[in-house]
Amino acid sequence: MTASPNLAPATDSSATARSSARTGASMAVVSMLTVQLGIAVAVGLFDEVGPLGAAWLRLAWAGLLMLVVLRPRPSMFTRSSFAASVALGVVTAAVTLLFMGAIERLPMGTASALEFLGPLGVAVVRSHGRGRGFAGLAAVGVLLLTEPWHGSTDPVGVGYALGAAACWAAYILLTQRVGDQVSGVQGLAVSMPVAGLVSTLVAAPTVVPMLTWEVVLAGLGLAILLPVIPFTLELLALRRLTTGAFGTLMALEPAFALLIGLVVLGQVPGLLPVLGIVCVVAAGVGAERTGARQRTPADVAEPGV
Repeated sequence: MTASPNLAPATDSSATARSSARTGASMAVVSMLTVQLGIAVAVGLFDEVGPLGAAWLRLAWAGLLMLVVLRPRPSMFTRSSFAASVALGVVTAAVTLLFMGAIERLPMGTASALEFLGPLGVAVVRSHGRGRGFAGLAAVGVLLLTEPWHGSTDPVGVGYALGAAACWAAYILLTQRVGDQVSGVQGLAVSMPVAGLVSTLVAAPTVVPMLTWEVVLAGLGLAILLPVIPFTLELLALRRLTTGAFGTLMALEPAFALLIGLVVLGQVPGLLPVLGIVCVVAAGVGAERTGARQRTPADVAEPGV
């Protein structure tokens, strides 16, 4: 008995989707590692200009770099895709500035746990079946990792963290939309300058008096590590992954932070954080295996920028 000729294309399609999901998950993982390394490097700037100033320097330099290097071309945008790119820039600035406001008032673990409610919400709403189970496992893992019950609660800090969570959810949805509608990484040529402009309006008046040329140049170097590289990788990853899978994968970021703290700073985690790592890694593997998008945009091949 011969096999049905229709089975081969289905198998090929499944293998292609699985390969695409694996590539997207790898991009997301590299993005998260880059973010954590960027935060570690930024600690020196905190002493000079504070967390808000460090965030502003990163975003302002990143916006200028993207504008000069990518040179946005009006022909690449429709009215809808341009509006989405501008909105992405606004929420990019908002999530960065709000989170910096939160960690000034809350322990890092508490702020991180509250901010993760954003991608977790996306994962729960956009996932189905086993996807929601992986999202729940990721949530348990993040709670064990960050142990927010050890921290104090500042109402203003909580408000900032929840605002950052909402903006992070919007960032995930808008990044996928921009990635689908605008070829290459041209969407970032609009969104990053907008983020730089918004952060300048908010932070520059109080930070500029504290600037030195050394700090300004340090901000330029940091902008490449965070956010230029991770935001580019996230845009490309969301062309290959569902928003639900991507939101679940974001649970790996606190685990990376804990591991980098162990290796670089000698901070030895307790038993609960170790169990948390196990949970988020298991959830991340599950998201990668089940998170391929069934239909991808026609220009997903990343044409030249």
